[in-house]
Amino acid sequence: MDISIVVPLVNERESLPHLVEWLHRVISGMGKAYEIILVDDGSTDGSWAEIQRLSAANNRVKGIRFGRNYGKSPALNEGFKAAQGNVVITMDADLQDDPDEIPELYRMITVDGFDLVSGWKKKRFDPLTKTIPTKLFNWTTRKASGVQLHDFNCGLKAYRKDVVKNIEVFGEMHRYIPFIAKKEGFRNIGEKVVKHHPRKFGHTKFGFSRFINGFLDLLTITFIFRFAKKPMHFFGGIGTLMFLVGSLSATWVIGEKLWHSFILHEPAPRVADQGLFFVALTAMVIGVQLFTAGFVADLVSRNGTDRNRYRISERTGC
Repeated sequence: MDISIVVPLVNERESLPHLVEWLHRVISGMGKAYEIILVDDGSTDGSWAEIQRLSAANNRVKGIRFGRNYGKSPALNEGFKAAQGNVVITMDADLQDDPDEIPELYRMITVDGFDLVSGWKKKRFDPLTKTIPTKLFNWTTRKASGVQLHDFNCGLKAYRKDVVKNIEVFGEMHRYIPFIAKKEGFRNIGEKVVKHHPRKFGHTKFGFSRFINGFLDLLTITFIFRFAKKPMHFFGGIGTLMFLVGSLSATWVIGEKLWHSFILHEPAPRVADQGLFFVALTAMVIGVQLFTAGFVADLVSRNGTDRNRYRISERTGC
């Protein structure tokens, strides 16, 4: 199998026949063996019935249906599991992504040797309420991830098969697939300016809550990649620092009391009357709690089923 097209969708019944016909026309012209995997993420508008009809008409069309709406990331993850093509291309079902971009994306993977090529919708046909937050989101993600892409959330992407088979997309992490791929060692990431069409059917699924969730997910994924296998380095490090601050503050309070009592021979201020005492007490308690949390998290991590799961790209002599 040369190409797998993975299309996550929810309530896109009107767009599906146009999209599938367009894909057939483009990829057939390339002379490549292909499959189209439509992942129905709990649609309620009859999208599944349309997928069944399209699949019956052409066995290259395959369908996966969720029992309810789980989100784009789980839909992509299931599509990746099912994909058999050497090159996997993802796109949205709303006809805003252009299938005519597929031949060049395929060439960039197979000839230029990219692990992943992400589309860049340089000229967009979206309202300002979507484009302005998107620009801020992309700028923040570039700075946090070190991946220099202009459009992380573009649905039109191409991957080598090894990439999609070695990454896991969950929650709402589809926005950060290039970041996830980089952390898994797939560093040859490219970008291509792609056409963006106005939406013809249905309505956008974008909302302001998704913008907020995107930044929270960025914090989550950064933490997971840095500390998932060594949580004690994070919790224990901060806990030790807090305990040290508390200990130094307590030492200062005690030293001040001894200074007044034995050196100046005057009544020392009561410990409980000093604000620094409560700072010391709070810092020490928080420090112990964080250190304990790190210890427990480390125990959980060491008993995880994937504690020794590593991606091996090649072997020789063994």
